[in-house]
Amino acid sequence: MIAVIQCAATKRPDAGRLRSADGTQVMFVADPSVAPAGAWFLYAHPDDNSDTGATWRQLLLRYNEKPGNNPLRLCRAWELYKNPAYGRLVERFGEDRTYILSAGWGLIGASFLTPDYDITFSQIAKHKFSYKFRKQPDRYEYFCLLRENTSEQIVFFGGKDYVPLFCRLTRSVKGPRTIFYNAAQPPGAPGCQLRSYETSTRTNWHYECVGAFLDGRIAFK
Repeated sequence: MIAVIQCAATKRPDAGRLRSADGTQVMFVADPSVAPAGAWFLYAHPDDNSDTGATWRQLLLRYNEKPGNNPLRLCRAWELYKNPAYGRLVERFGEDRTYILSAGWGLIGASFLTPDYDITFSQIAKHKFSYKFRKQPDRYEYFCLLRENTSEQIVFFGGKDYVPLFCRLTRSVKGPRTIFYNAAQPPGAPGCQLRSYETSTRTNWHYECVGAFLDGRIAFK
């Protein structure tokens, strides 16, 4: 079984960042043009060109090609987010069968070295922090690090705003896909099995769902 969980806004305060050629740290956001002025770091979109000519996304992929050499101290993806649900999934399924669905980077493995970033599908950010909000029509050259021919069962824990991206990036897999949801109306998810998770929790309910799943309080085959 493969577990996929959406990313989170709250990240480790000591998370490493990519750097420009002159050493300036880079913070990745959805729309750098409306980011707050006066920051000591450089705002950038993951698919902007860096000062090397390659995009930042390409540079990150190259950086991960040498995982034993990590001078920028980037976090493995599951360690970047503060909630313990990520670590619990890795403990159960291992790094090779745990994935994070990131609004900025795409479908990345738990061990993928990931820089600090602030990009989200959350509707709350849309009105309060528009530079963080990832609009659906925007162009993203997302990673999809899951093997296309996998026949393993995949379960997804995440909010409805992340479901379309999950469906898009996993549409070529051969195994069954199950999506847990918490809403009056089930999300549109062609080709996926839907499982309702009942809870009064509204914000970040999927962490509670992960706990119930791992503790065996959700019947699942």
